[in-house]
Amino acid sequence: MPGHSPADGASLDPRLAAYDYVLPREQIAMRPPEERDAGRLLCAGVDDWTVASIRDLPSYLNPGDLVMVNDTRVMAARVFGRRQTGGAVELLLLEGAGNPVRAMVRPARKLRIGEVLNLCDPDGAIQPGLRAEIVDEAEDGARWVRFEPSPSAVMEQVGAMPLPPYIDRAADPSDAQRYQTVFADQAGAVAAPTAGLHISSALLGEFEARGVQVASITLHVGPGTFRNLRSADLDRGELHPESFVVPEETERAIARVRAEGGRVIAVGTTVTRTLESAAVGKGRVQAGAGETRLFIQEGHRFAVVDGLLTNFHLPCTSLLMLVCAFGGRDRVLAGYRQAVDAGFRFYSYGDAMFLTRERPA
Repeated sequence: MPGHSPADGASLDPRLAAYDYVLPREQIAMRPPEERDAGRLLCAGVDDWTVASIRDLPSYLNPGDLVMVNDTRVMAARVFGRRQTGGAVELLLLEGAGNPVRAMVRPARKLRIGEVLNLCDPDGAIQPGLRAEIVDEAEDGARWVRFEPSPSAVMEQVGAMPLPPYIDRAADPSDAQRYQTVFADQAGAVAAPTAGLHISSALLGEFEARGVQVASITLHVGPGTFRNLRSADLDRGELHPESFVVPEETERAIARVRAEGGRVIAVGTTVTRTLESAAVGKGRVQAGAGETRLFIQEGHRFAVVDGLLTNFHLPCTSLLMLVCAFGGRDRVLAGYRQAVDAGFRFYSYGDAMFLTRERPA
């Protein structure tokens, strides 16, 4: 299948075409591996890539390294409903607190302000007492929606895991566990920090036994992670906003690993964006809450992250551009070609790659 299809049918911006690649459709992972840490791992060497497994990851880490994870928790944010006419509606809640909340709705053009929807379970059966009212328009095509009795109650009773659009199936009960990391704690994401899906409790134990520390940040992944990049995004040099929190204990852990000569290993692009957004110099970060629009492209000088575990990303996306900025475009895309040829599984439920960089003296 072609790597990228511009949403508006226009020709692909040459600046994005440099990050395009071709992936056979059958290599898009529709389900996770049978065991969480059973995926394959492509590891960057000086001149080539080595095929390994996720369970080999501890051998690529050094005592004194710090593994950074994102402890966001994916909400059961996909909700189904019916209009009074009987037409089917799908809502993706973008937040769980407050009422009304922002939500993406389909079919957006048909739904009018003031319209009331009856909510259904994932099988389509209307649930008495669960309703949603379209209150107002919000930015980026979203709507303000008031839920009865509350957004959290609706998600708890009838919400489904918001699997990404390239997973061509409905979410099932197993996704409630597998589209969630083992360290998920802070609810608020509508997409998983997918590199973290590989980390099992057993791997965490191996990190500890090897003298590798683990610390966390929180970045709530938003729906913009799946949106096609446009020329305007490149011109602006910013991405969709996402909120994050760096705990004080994480600030201290990074300061300690810097003082002791260890490396900071980011599990995923969300961790990378958060740490680079919170950087304050000398490889350290400032604790606190914030919002990032950071668009990491080639030429970015990485201030904090020394190593990166990351899944294989869609072509022409900000995620792939971040990985290329970290590891070098030619080297990373050569790794992608090797992964395609070797039959690796791609995207959220797919395999991963691991690469490091040399920290300047």
